[in-house]
Amino acid sequence: MHSSQPHRIACNTLNFTGSVQHSLTGEMFGTCISCAESTKRSQIRAADWLFDWHSELCRKDRRVLKIELLNEPSTVQGLLSVTDKGDHIYMHLIENVSWNKGKNKLYCGVAGNLFATACKLSFDLKYDGVVSFVPKTQLIEHYQKSFGAKLFGPNRMFIDTREAMMLTKNYLRQTI
Repeated sequence: MHSSQPHRIACNTLNFTGSVQHSLTGEMFGTCISCAESTKRSQIRAADWLFDWHSELCRKDRRVLKIELLNEPSTVQGLLSVTDKGDHIYMHLIENVSWNKGKNKLYCGVAGNLFATACKLSFDLKYDGVVSFVPKTQLIEHYQKSFGAKLFGPNRMFIDTREAMMLTKNYLRQTI
């Protein structure tokens, strides 16, 4: 079994162009993905999230990444908790902020950016883009259709190299 090595996951700030869309206007926005460890507690208000991200940030075996819009840098749009498993990236938690969920979400593409970021981390670590996670049962079909994730075992999913390449290409167009 491989040990967790969160220190191997680089925490560089990455800026991407045109990867999040306003759901009403269709306007596209650039994003910034970076470590959430230095984020002020007030930027991650418990009322806006289902998961306890403050305790997640305290875990030494995990790296928490945040996504913000370039034109709104102090508002966290989504969070992702990952661990380097030595041969792939494991996603512990992934969540859109409350206003980016459901039919009336404000921005589309936030979760896609976070999934693609996990795949990019996997490519950067020479793991061929492979990412695994345990989904909520009601999201399995969504993850299959939206991100190309595949089931293995009764409650685990993974994203393989081909799908990881497509996700990074579609979501992570780097700015100059």
